[in-house]
This record gives sequence, C-alpha cells and structure tokens, in this order.
Amino acid sequence: MRKELISSALIPAILVAIFICVKLVELALSIDFVEFGVYPRKGSGLIGILLFPFIHADWKHVFNNSTAIFVLGSMLYFFYRPMASKTLLWIYLLSGVWLWVGGRPNYHIGASAVVYGLFGFLFVSGLLRKHLKLMALSLLVVFLYGSLVWGIFPIDHQISYEGHLFGLLAGFVVALVYRHQGPQQPKYSWEMEEEEEEVPDWYPDPERVEKTENPEQLNIKYIYRPNERTPANRN
Repeated sequence: MRKELISSALIPAILVAIFICVKLVELALSIDFVEFGVYPRKGSGLIGILLFPFIHADWKHVFNNSTAIFVLGSMLYFFYRPMASKTLLWIYLLSGVWLWVGGRPNYHIGASAVVYGLFGFLFVSGLLRKHLKLMALSLLVVFLYGSLVWGIFPIDHQISYEGHLFGLLAGFVVALVYRHQGPQQPKYSWEMEEEEEEVPDWYPDPERVEKTENPEQLNIKYIYRPNERTPANRN
C-alpha cells in the first residue's frame, strides 16, 4: 500500500515541481511567460495549448493549482492506474484546444483547467461505474473541491472561467469515453449465474442426426430434454 501511494504521487509531484521551476525562472531572469499562454483563435496562441498549464501569474496561483493537482492527480493514479496517464493527457489537450477555440481574446494561463478536468473525471467516472469504492471517491472529491463549480461562471472576469468550464467538460467526456476501461463494478456469484448463457430447451441430439443423399444436407431431429432450470411437464 505504501509503495502504491508513493508511486501514485510521483507524476503529480513532477508536475508541481515544473510549476515551481517555471516561476523561479521567471523571477530569476525577470521575464514573464504569460505570452506563451493560450490566446484564442490566434496562430501564435496555439503554442499555449501545450504550455499554458505550466505558467502561473504569482505564487498564490502556483500554490492553489499545485495542491489541487497533487491531491486529485494522486487520486487518479491510485484508483485508475492503468488509464491514468492517458486520462491526464486527454484532459490536458482537450481543455487547451477547446480554450483556444472558445475562450475570450486574451492570454489564458495556469493549470486550473487540468484541475477542473481531474475533478470532473473523478466525480463522473465513479458514478458511471457504479463501483462502491469509486462512488465513495466521487463523494470525497465533491466534499473537498465541490466549491470549484463556482469557477465556471463569469463572476470574476480576471479569472479564465472558460478554462475552468472547458476543463470540466473535458473531464466529463474522458470519463464517459473510458467508462469501460479500468476498475469496474465487482460481480457477485448470483449475478454471474444470471449472466450465464441459457441452455436451450430444444437442441440437436447428435445420436439422431440422419444423413441424406445430398452429402451437404443433414436432417436433424430435435428432442426435448428439460434442463435444471426448466421443470418437466407433469400430468
């Protein structure tokens, strides 16, 4: 369990380290990487689709996104390990592309779109799978980060609410597409018995297959044998 927890936190910790390093480089060189963010519907803004999550306005911005990325990302890798990396990648790319298409004409930076995507995925995925443990995780995510929902509304125009919205939608879409992959609802013995293929009441008796003059044609006589699930008729 301890090794799983540590390995689950590895990728999120690396992302947090990159956030911090980028901000330190900005301060050390007295430069601003904002222009490398997403600028919607502008050719030069396309590079921001790949770079925008790593650029933050200030240390408060870095801290808020880093803590959320670490917590939600660790949950993703712990509970959805086989599909965690591709889930994170698709949320990252979809939110950036949609933001470039539908955002306001301004620079959009910060990993909050990915945070909203992770939140949306963890919440919806647990509900779709109807897995008790994953549904409990969905409730925990709502308890910890449910207030994020206010960030998708244009309350503060200095905040990229479009990035939040598109990130959340990306999480929903990825959860829906990958709903049959990864951990699934456990099946109990009585459920497995119900899914067993029904034995037909009428089936060919191999001892009573008659050959005809045409070697490619067979006459098959069916006999009735009640199986264990079909009671025999009684007079």
